[in-house]
Amino acid sequence: MFSNIKQSVLVAAWFVFLTFPLMVIKVNTLKDVVEWRWMNMVYVAIGAFLLSFVWRWGLARRQRKSKEAELIDAAAAKPSLGQMLLEDPKIFKPVLAVIVVITLIFPWLAGIYQTNIMVLALIFAVLGLGLNITIGLAGLLDLGYVAFFAIGAYTYALLNQHFGFGFWLSLPFGGLMGCLFGVLLGFPILRLRGDYLAIVTLGFGSIAKIVIENWEEVFNGAKGIAGIPRPGLFGVEMSIEAATTYTYYLMILMVILTIFVTNRLKDSRIGRAWIALREDEIACVAMGVDMARTKLSAYALGAFWAGLVGVVFAARNTYINPNSFTFMESALVLSIVVLGGMGSIVGVIIAALVLILSPEYLRAFAEYRMLMFGAVMVLMMIFRPEGLISNVRKKYSKRKVAAETTHG
Repeated sequence: MFSNIKQSVLVAAWFVFLTFPLMVIKVNTLKDVVEWRWMNMVYVAIGAFLLSFVWRWGLARRQRKSKEAELIDAAAAKPSLGQMLLEDPKIFKPVLAVIVVITLIFPWLAGIYQTNIMVLALIFAVLGLGLNITIGLAGLLDLGYVAFFAIGAYTYALLNQHFGFGFWLSLPFGGLMGCLFGVLLGFPILRLRGDYLAIVTLGFGSIAKIVIENWEEVFNGAKGIAGIPRPGLFGVEMSIEAATTYTYYLMILMVILTIFVTNRLKDSRIGRAWIALREDEIACVAMGVDMARTKLSAYALGAFWAGLVGVVFAARNTYINPNSFTFMESALVLSIVVLGGMGSIVGVIIAALVLILSPEYLRAFAEYRMLMFGAVMVLMMIFRPEGLISNVRKKYSKRKVAAETTHG
């Protein structure tokens, strides 16, 4: 205990030294004076001390738990909270019923602004589920995922601008264009792994943004494309409030469809091949799995959902430009997958809601939002590296059939 206190005091002093020019000294250019904010130094010292102490205490507690877990039989271990929520019908069904009711009545209780923010959160939830196929299931790092998102958005904008295509007609084209570019990206990088794969995908995302910015004849450059129609319903004219509510329910259906498809894919032959590829690529190939087809299908299906939801994003905003598709969006989607738990569908959805909604509800801490975000991510990676809800693997057991013997 004394050692932890001593180390935490040293950490607090170091943080005070590092943040002193930023947190304590303030130059007032209007009055031409220097303001000394000494209380900020006290707050930094106390906050750094508490965080360091809790961090060290958590690490020590985690080490004790890991040692205890080694002594306990895995079969006798208690299930985690995530496993209880997903596997116990007595808990899962009431929780699901409450979520369904809240989801259906949310637009009528929250108002148009909150509904619009929730639509954005659901868009990133689908993006996270799509990237979860590529990273969480297949283990293929993709730092340029936002490029497929941009491809879907610009597909709708260009088809509407030049050919008069509506939202519903452009929706499958957006997904197919994302899928096509996913295959085109996958072919050159079939043999790449690790850092090299990350660099190539990062370059692909940067190239996509540069092309959109500079090819003004096609993409209208940095000015972007405006006047994109919102989602329609059999040609019915809708107000902004009605269109926002309609888009919200559309995104709910898309999230449900994505969950259904992802679950079915995970349990299919190709899904098991993705998981085998993620665990050990060499062993996967040695067992006869077609590596090229497996990797290409992971990139294509992940990019398909990004292209599909890119169309919804363009329709929601009615205006897009290259600044809507930067590396920060790719990093945010990757953070959603990692924070939620790679391979975990429920975890990714929860992480998307937390990471997209929390900045909106923490505007009072606008100066410190990114600091808080970084601190939360660091703490998560230290104390819960498997994510909010770890992926539960299915276990297959052979049933023991009691042989009945008859005596004649």
